Amino acid sequence: MLGEGHTSRGVIISNRRVLDAPLHHAGGRAGMRTALGGYVALMKLRVVELLLITTVPTMILAERGWPGWWLVAVTLIGGTAAAGAANAFNMVYDRDIDAVMNRTRNRPLVTGVVSVRGALVFASVLALASVLWFGFLVNWVSASLAFAAIGLYVVGYTMILKRRTPQNIVWGGIAGCMPVLIGWSAVTGSLSWEPLILFGIIFFWTPPHYWPLSMKFKSDYERAGVPMAPVVQDDTTVARHMILHAAAMVGLSLLLIPVAPMGWVYSVAAVVAGAWFLLSCVQLHRRALHPERGRLAAMRVFHGSITYLTVLFVAVAVDPFVVRLLG
Repeated sequence: MLGEGHTSRGVIISNRRVLDAPLHHAGGRAGMRTALGGYVALMKLRVVELLLITTVPTMILAERGWPGWWLVAVTLIGGTAAAGAANAFNMVYDRDIDAVMNRTRNRPLVTGVVSVRGALVFASVLALASVLWFGFLVNWVSASLAFAAIGLYVVGYTMILKRRTPQNIVWGGIAGCMPVLIGWSAVTGSLSWEPLILFGIIFFWTPPHYWPLSMKFKSDYERAGVPMAPVVQDDTTVARHMILHAAAMVGLSLLLIPVAPMGWVYSVAAVVAGAWFLLSCVQLHRRALHPERGRLAAMRVFHGSITYLTVLFVAVAVDPFVVRLLG
């Protein structure tokens, strides 16, 4: 089903025979642990963790203080379920290309730990449960946003964009921006400019976060026929686009200062962390222009992007308490 793949169709068909028939594991507790681990792996909880880092600070900003343990807990549980469902659907649809990529060949649908039918049922139940959870325990605005986030990731990114355009992660990344809208609406029952600015920060952060990873695993994406930007464009072009996205990201992070408004803790963090990450993108571009100076070191920018987002949103969380303390 590859849109414009370089992958051998025979390889994919061969892998699908394995993918559609789950392995038979030893019974008893060991088999149950293996199966349970497979279903947990479908949720990609390490990715979910990064999404949730942005949710709680947004809730604190909306409340201008701690929004309460109950609301935070139910919002995080619902968000984990929604993101986990989207990731599980993604693994079902992408099991053919996962089988030919070194980075993903140990995923549970590739190894047969989980059957396709089991994964679909799991993802569907998780998606429905997450929307109803938000609707009955938080509010229906958050429930609608959670439903939209699942649809954007599964249909928009996974099914439509990923295999067709190098802009896949740019527009497909919208789904990853939704937790800030969900977090804000969980507290206020509505949306305003503050969460939309936070949405924009994550939107422009996503390409310079993900493209370095694509540079590292370029051969994987080439083999699977996925037209990630580093596959179809040279490193210099990709690095230049990363600088533009990072600059827009930093600009929006500074715009939040007068709009929210934010205090000195966030303001200092936004300026310092933003300048540091922007410089790392510039350095990557310089290295791409002069490959004779050594390896690209793209993963340094990838890990730096995670540090940047964590620092910025920790500052979002801390700032209201400092403002209240000093005010």
